[in-house]
Amino acid sequence: MEYSKGNIGRVFTVRLDQGDDILSELEGLAVAEDISSAMFMMLGAVKEASLVVGPKTNDVPPDPQWAKFNDAHEVLGIGNIFREDGKPKIHLHSAAGRGDSIKVGCLRGESEVFMVVEIFIMEISGISANRIFDPKRGFAPVTFSDVN
Repeated sequence: MEYSKGNIGRVFTVRLDQGDDILSELEGLAVAEDISSAMFMMLGAVKEASLVVGPKTNDVPPDPQWAKFNDAHEVLGIGNIFREDGKPKIHLHSAAGRGDSIKVGCLRGESEVFMVVEIFIMEISGISANRIFDPKRGFAPVTFSDVN
């Protein structure tokens, strides 16, 4: 286990509207506001999205299994923002539901807002963290330069 201790910095309350793309809007905000470490919560609805809902098999690195939808779903999510290769990287896990259909996974690719999505971002100050790609694991875990 590795961890780092910091403080809550700036807090952003964000509203995304019909047709906005969640991941690209969050990335744009992170660039504009120079957010390098943060966590966030999200609620609202999406019209279209793609989720990684697990690996196809229990192998590392994983071969992702996808779930896609293109009709309005209510959505909840929690995620973080850390830099990877000098740019903000959004990692967002979401639960999306419509009627009896529920999907849970990592939101990736395009994600179109239906009506509204509200996001509450809490910046983490006082830590030094980045995502560094690990080819053996097949992803870029958070790595701390001020490890405790």
